[in-house]
Amino acid sequence: MLNAYKQFLGNRATISPRGQLAPYGWYKLPSPLPSQWMAYSQMLSEHSRELANSINELLRYITNLEAWQGVIDGKDDDEKHKIIIEFVSPFATLAINMPYVIRSRFIYSVAHLCHQANKIKQTKWVDNLPLDDKIYFATADTYCALWKRYKKLKLALEKISNKKFQSDTRNFRHKYNHRYSPRIELGLTELVTRHVGDKSKVSYRFGHTKPLKINRLLLALTEQHANCLKAFGEYRELINEHILAIGQA
Repeated sequence: MLNAYKQFLGNRATISPRGQLAPYGWYKLPSPLPSQWMAYSQMLSEHSRELANSINELLRYITNLEAWQGVIDGKDDDEKHKIIIEFVSPFATLAINMPYVIRSRFIYSVAHLCHQANKIKQTKWVDNLPLDDKIYFATADTYCALWKRYKKLKLALEKISNKKFQSDTRNFRHKYNHRYSPRIELGLTELVTRHVGDKSKVSYRFGHTKPLKINRLLLALTEQHANCLKAFGEYRELINEHILAIGQA
């Protein structure tokens, strides 16, 4: 296993990332900033940093998976199985879950920031944002409606963890959290599945779900990373719209 890890490190050092890093420190708030914007300022500082961290984390997982693919190629199933259990499967599981995580974090962030920025747009602003664990896409739609750039951000967010990605990964995220997800590279799952048809007729089907191959997974994850970067660009435009309005207030 030590030799396998050394090979992984060597592979990773030679791999060109399949995308760009999300940037940091890209916004500039008015100075001096009135005290009523303190919550907005502190939220923006944390949110923009953590969103960039999350997107860059996904890119790192993609690079790691590509490096491990180079390690297991050509090895017999016994060797491959050991490496997958020890190293590959944890990275793959984290990577597949990240797009959903990133989209949820975008939604959480824009709901809060637009709610704060609405102080400019609403003469009788009320601090009525739902509790954090009740913030969903519909919440963002409501609190971001007054900002023109939100529509483009929403379109970008809808491509993250979308139905295509769910299909490409055989609904891995949902099954991993609620049932049994497909294996990575080797192994079968869902040998028996229960189905309820017309008139509530129940049947059982015997078969299997094939494993997710790393090369296929890399394509799906790379596409999702690009979608995340696109959303981050639209997020920046929305924040700049806020900042312009704050400066003119």
